[in-house]
Amino acid sequence: MFTGIIEELGSVRSLSLTGTSGKITIDAKKVLEGTRIGDSIAVNGVCLTVISLQRDGFTADVMAETVRRSNLGDLRRGDRVNLERAMDAGGRFGGHLVSGHIDGTGTIRSCRKEENAVWVTVTAGPDILRLIIEKGSVAIDGISLTVAAVSDRDFQVSVIPHTGEETTLLKKKPGDAVNLENDVVGKYVERLLTPWREVRETAAVPKDNPGESSPGLTMDFLKEYLS
Repeated sequence: MFTGIIEELGSVRSLSLTGTSGKITIDAKKVLEGTRIGDSIAVNGVCLTVISLQRDGFTADVMAETVRRSNLGDLRRGDRVNLERAMDAGGRFGGHLVSGHIDGTGTIRSCRKEENAVWVTVTAGPDILRLIIEKGSVAIDGISLTVAAVSDRDFQVSVIPHTGEETTLLKKKPGDAVNLENDVVGKYVERLLTPWREVRETAAVPKDNPGESSPGLTMDFLKEYLS
């Protein structure tokens, strides 16, 4: 588990893919402190397991599912990446719960400066947008951000100077792909509500009066189906 607070910017030393899987080696410094083989490090928001350590970097396996779901397969030697070690149980929790399991990618649509901040608009698919809410949390390339606005085709975040300086986000340009992870709390809520949504659909038309529409979720409905 991660917080979305980026610890340092690393750079890609090498990415070797055979088909759609392989290994990635990242030049880094801070995230190596206290890290052992088998530990997790988020690279652009993707949780990767360290399989070897060097004096100035680390290597991790990249599986096919990771390449399909993220932008890691597009990386080239020298590209900068956001790095974060797994959350320390005794540390401060400064961002939001980030699992490092990418839901998919979005595309930078525009960047617009407003005084000391920059508005970044990201286009995404409906599967991702349905779980994004205004003033909720989202991880973009592993960065914990607050959603400032959302529409049926994109969402916006407002990036403060510190975040811009310490991460790769404002180095992106329109058309670039970014990794997106929805708030895990929203995903669990949606999953838990799914059985009740199905029950409501089967009860949408009252049996005693097919021409009458259902009043929706009521106390009587809950008493009937939770008893």
